[in-house]
Amino acid sequence: MTANAVILRRFHGGLHLPSNKHQSTGLHIARAPVPKRLILPLQQHIGEPAEALVEVGERVLKGQVVARASGYVSVPVHASSSGTVAEIGDHPVPHPSGLSAPCIVIDTDGEDEWTQLPEPTPDYTALDPSALRNRVRDAGIVGLGGAGFPSFIKLNPGAGKAVDTLVLNGAECEPYISCDDMLMREHPEQIIRGAQIMRHALHAGRCLIGIEDNKPEAAAALREALKQIDDPTINVVVVPTIYPTGGEKQLIRVLTGKEVPSNGLPLDIGVVCHNVATAAAVYAALHEATPLISRIVTVTGGGVGEPRNLEVRIGTPVRELIEYCGGYTDVKRLVLGGPMMGFTLLSDDVPITKTSNCILAATLKESPEPPPPMPCIRCGSCAEVCPAQLLPQQLYWHSRSKEFDKVQDYHLFDCIECGCCAYVCPSHIPLVHYYRFAKTEIWAQEREKRKAEQARRRHEFHTARLEREKAEREARMRKKKAALKKDDGADDSKKAAIDAAMQRVREKQAKASAEPRNTDSLTEDQRRKIAEVDERRRRGAQAGEAAPVDNDNG
Repeated sequence: MTANAVILRRFHGGLHLPSNKHQSTGLHIARAPVPKRLILPLQQHIGEPAEALVEVGERVLKGQVVARASGYVSVPVHASSSGTVAEIGDHPVPHPSGLSAPCIVIDTDGEDEWTQLPEPTPDYTALDPSALRNRVRDAGIVGLGGAGFPSFIKLNPGAGKAVDTLVLNGAECEPYISCDDMLMREHPEQIIRGAQIMRHALHAGRCLIGIEDNKPEAAAALREALKQIDDPTINVVVVPTIYPTGGEKQLIRVLTGKEVPSNGLPLDIGVVCHNVATAAAVYAALHEATPLISRIVTVTGGGVGEPRNLEVRIGTPVRELIEYCGGYTDVKRLVLGGPMMGFTLLSDDVPITKTSNCILAATLKESPEPPPPMPCIRCGSCAEVCPAQLLPQQLYWHSRSKEFDKVQDYHLFDCIECGCCAYVCPSHIPLVHYYRFAKTEIWAQEREKRKAEQARRRHEFHTARLEREKAEREARMRKKKAALKKDDGADDSKKAAIDAAMQRVREKQAKASAEPRNTDSLTEDQRRKIAEVDERRRRGAQAGEAAPVDNDNG
């Protein structure tokens, strides 16, 4: 397939920004040294955080699983070097708020000793798609373009879903970031081989690799590798350099002409999109059986001595990368990511995670203090550049007023937070901050609604259980009373029989008392005793009682 077979389209809006990529592309990718301490957050992807499998004091090996996946939308975490677990607890992690999160801290021993790895599978066609996806999951691979969604899930279209096109995102549209560019230049074969594996898992008919036209070396390297591999289903496509072409929906629009529906997924239109670095990680997981324990990171900006790209072990503290690249010079702001979508780091003690693609040490000139915001003048510039074709002004008003129902009517969650609207705003309003605030509040409300719904269901279940138990108790009481009544009837008949027997005894005794006894042959003493017994029987009969029986026969 040739590039001419693909008709390029144009998405709405976008910006032409200074790329500032040449600062970090003048040197080859270098391998950063093993740090003295690795900090491995348990939450490095979208979904449930991993669960620690190791204990403090335990020695671990490079590539060993130290935390297992805790749910379906989750992947394991592996040790990126050998050493001893020093701590398991909260530690600062890369986050806009500077919060801490559970981490496994490993003191490395410098030996970099590998654990026993599974057997490589060079022939990926020998695996069915399900087994292939399990290998990808076991390797801990997530989207390396920034979102961090577990890759094995995106390789599973599900029953009844047909995938026509696999898109590999090599656009890397944000200024300063060049890790994907350098990966494509120096390891193009891994990307092509990874694309073949992904296409096999998805049963996709074709694969399109999109690269912006400001990366001619990367495009040439991929085409040369593709020529050697000779796979006609894969096509390298050069697209115009417009920010944010690297957005998933925007790149799909440019390459295929298809629009991802609002609140929908690319899979809904038969497309799946992965990052080129993710494809290289998939290749390594099968051909080399190595898990995701390192990634390419751009260290750049005027505030660092020697900007370049490094292969960095997951868990390496940011400060060690800065030191390796010549240290700070005149840094004003330390940013994780690019200047448009990245966020400020409050400390360089945080670790590199699977989704960390760039460390930008910006000077005051590169990151000037923003002017104070002024009232919106309703110029409409934000709507003109919005790549998602939203109405940023209305989103701003409703977000600011906390009218969260109305803000969703304007498709807030279609916003990719690219920052184009804020970049062109003449009033210097930090629009994206308001959108992020509204999203966070809506998510919080949804969580509260789910909690309230769960509480309501628990209450209804509790009430139903109490009513059921009450009905069961009442049924048991009714049954017991019926049994008692039956027993009372039996007792009455027994009592009547006893009374009749007693009456017969009294009558017999009375009759015996009335008959004269023959006492001629008895002694005087025996006659006296008989007379006493008869007298007692007579008195007992008069009193209505049974007289005692005298067993003395003389």
